[in-house]
Amino acid sequence: MQTNWKIGSLFGIPLFLDPLWFVILGLATLNFGVAYQEWGTTIAWSAGLVMALLLFASVLLHELGHSLAARSQGIKVNSITLFLFGGIAAIEEESKTPAKAFQVAIAGPLVSIALFMLLRLVAYVIPDTSVYRMMVGDLARINLVVALFNLIPGLPLDGGQVLKAALWQITGDRFQAVHWAAKAGQILGYSAIALGFVVDFVTRELVMGLWIALLGWFAVRNANSYDQVTTLQETLLKVLATDAMTREFRVVDANQTLRDFADLYLLETTPQVYFAASDGRYRGKVAIDDLRLVERSEWESQTLQSIVHPLTEIPTVTESTPLAEVINKLENEQLPLITVLSPAGAVAGVIDRGDIVKTLAQKLNLRISDGEIKRIKEDGSYPPGLQLAVIAKSTLN
Repeated sequence: MQTNWKIGSLFGIPLFLDPLWFVILGLATLNFGVAYQEWGTTIAWSAGLVMALLLFASVLLHELGHSLAARSQGIKVNSITLFLFGGIAAIEEESKTPAKAFQVAIAGPLVSIALFMLLRLVAYVIPDTSVYRMMVGDLARINLVVALFNLIPGLPLDGGQVLKAALWQITGDRFQAVHWAAKAGQILGYSAIALGFVVDFVTRELVMGLWIALLGWFAVRNANSYDQVTTLQETLLKVLATDAMTREFRVVDANQTLRDFADLYLLETTPQVYFAASDGRYRGKVAIDDLRLVERSEWESQTLQSIVHPLTEIPTVTESTPLAEVINKLENEQLPLITVLSPAGAVAGVIDRGDIVKTLAQKLNLRISDGEIKRIKEDGSYPPGLQLAVIAKSTLN
C-alpha cells in the first residue's frame, strides 16, 4: 500500500509527500537542467534542481492559500500533500455559503498571481547576464501558468470550484452545482486525453502527449469522485432512519425476574438487543452487562424493571431522521447501534453500521457482499474505501 511521507507542518497543517512526487521532481530537474546548459554543466544541473524545488514551493504556497482561506472560516484543514500532478489541500468540510466557497477556491490562484507579480519585479533588478535572472523569470511564468491552468472551469481544478460556487449562488442547490461542475471537469478531462493522443500522433512528442493524457485522466477520475461523493451526500439526506432500520431486537416482559430472563436469553449464541415492555408500553432497554452487576442471590426477586434504561436516557433517533444524522450520532457517541423511535415514542427498530451500508448499497447499486455486511455488523467499522463518517459530517456541515 502506498503511504505518503510526512515532512513537517506549516501553520499547524501537516505536510506530506506522495512517493510519486520524486518522479516529477526528476522530470522537472531534467527539463530545467537541459534548458540551462548554456551556463555550464554544473550550474545547469544545480539550477535545474533548485528550480524544481522552487516549483513545488510555489505549488505548496498555492495550496496554503486555499488552506488559510478555509481556516479563516473555521474549517479544519487536515493536510497538504505534494504529489505527481501538483498539490492538494485536504479540507474537511464545505464552506457554508457560495461566497465563502468562492473565497476558498480563488485563494490559491490569487497566491500564484501574487507570486508571478512579485517575481517579475525581482527579475527587473537582476542583471540580464545572470542565470538568476533566467531562473526568476521562469519561476514567475510558471506561477502565472499554474494560476491560469487552475482557473480552467471544471472540477477538480480551482476553476471548477469557482464554477461550483457560481452555480450554487445561481441555483441555490449546492449538490446540483457540484454535479454540473464535475460534468464540466469530465468533458475537459476526456478532451485532454484525446488531445494527448493527437499530440503523440501529429508531433511525435510522446512525453508531452502522454503527460497531457495523464492530466486528463487525473481530471476525469477526480471529477467522477466529486460526482459520486455528492450523489452519496444527497442520498444520506434523502434516506431516512425508517428506511435503514431493522427489527432485529427482542421485546421481553419487564415484570419477569432476572433469573427467568437469564435462563431464557443469556445462553443465546448470537448477541441480541433487548427491550423490556409491560402493560403495552416500552419501559426501556436491557443491557446484559447490567444484569451481571446484580448479585446472583437477588436474581430471584428483582425484575427487569429494576435495571432497564428508559428510552429517554438511551441514544435514539426518530424514524424521520436523515441517515447522515444517524451516522454522525453513531460516530460522535461511539455507539455500536442506535434505537429508532416511532412518532408515538415506541421502539420502531434499530440501526447499526451494517444496516447503513446495506441500505446504501441497495440505493446506489454498490457491490457489497452479504459477507462484508456481516463483517461490518460484527466489527462496527465501515469499509476502508467508504469514508461514511467523514462524508456524513461534511454533508451536515
